[in-house]
Amino acid sequence: MRHTTVLRTGLSALLVLGAWTAVGPSTASATPAGSAELPASASLLSAMQRDLGLTEGQARTRLAEEKAATALEPKAQRAAGSAYGGSWFDPATGKLTVAVTDAGKAGAVRAAGARTRIVEHSAAQLDATMKRIDALSAPDGVASWRVDPAASRVVVNVIGSAQRDNDVRAFVAKARKAGPVTVERAAEAPQTFAAGTVGGDPYYTGNVRCSIGFSVHGGFVTAGHCGGVGQQVCGWDNSYIGNFQGSSFPGDDYAWVNVGSGWWTVPVVLGWGTVPDQLVRGSNEAPIGASICRSGSTTRWHCGRALAKNETVNYSQGAVRQMTKTSVCAQGGDSGGSFISGDQAQGVTSGGWGNCSSGGETWYQPINEILNRYGLRLHTA
Repeated sequence: MRHTTVLRTGLSALLVLGAWTAVGPSTASATPAGSAELPASASLLSAMQRDLGLTEGQARTRLAEEKAATALEPKAQRAAGSAYGGSWFDPATGKLTVAVTDAGKAGAVRAAGARTRIVEHSAAQLDATMKRIDALSAPDGVASWRVDPAASRVVVNVIGSAQRDNDVRAFVAKARKAGPVTVERAAEAPQTFAAGTVGGDPYYTGNVRCSIGFSVHGGFVTAGHCGGVGQQVCGWDNSYIGNFQGSSFPGDDYAWVNVGSGWWTVPVVLGWGTVPDQLVRGSNEAPIGASICRSGSTTRWHCGRALAKNETVNYSQGAVRQMTKTSVCAQGGDSGGSFISGDQAQGVTSGGWGNCSSGGETWYQPINEILNRYGLRLHTA
């Protein structure tokens, strides 16, 4: 894709910020519930209307409701204690729903402001099931597995054409022994979104193009499959930026690159002229069901919803754990790019299936895990 000289100048100043984010698939540039007006740009609202089928008024309301749900989630979890079974945002009601295994805890959770659902299994039990399944070796016919708090089960996604495969059947049988498991059909096999070099895009490692995620003090974070420790990173103009200081893939899909040689970091996600550049003010984790947006060097802005957390994705290169699945599309070269909800960083693009013409799903590696792993500090406004 071509960019003007002015836009390129902006990129050299902001590149370390992250491949673009802010309004991706369904951002949540919200203000507290009850506020009269949301500080949402017209472009952000337009993207949400396009990708989520909302009116402008509905988009503004959704952003406010999601911001309130994000703030409420940790309080509700504390109120539920060991009975906590997970939580999700319901766009139909605009409320956060919290699953609890003990009806006696439901009152305290409702008092905190959330709706409740009584379920059979706690989040701790479901997470333990996930860990036991993660220890298994998954065949190619298994796309992923994740915790579904609403169903109070671990869902194993099997590619339709492989359902009768002996190795797949054996894996499913072992997974069922690990705990409460249900099996669903996956549309396609997941794949990472790296791509060969194309002129005029975010950063390159050899002949691979990926997208910058978010600025941290001293560098930026991105996807681990984009490069290994020590690999040199060049910018859109082929000038040297830095090197991969840490990288993990598979198992995880995250990395960070140091920045120097005239490049610097800023707490911004690029709009590339499509939407205004977005300030990053924190990394509060949005709940399942919330709208979220993605920005990447190939497909720019797209929005959708967070569909699941704590999902293990079985790429051909190996499984990656603790991912968040979204209804947002992506394509080759978008890897490493920014997922953002409102002004809160969520994660870096890993992979998915489909494309932005016919649709698909995309997973991201949560940002807070990356920051904690490498001891990094998010650059915020």
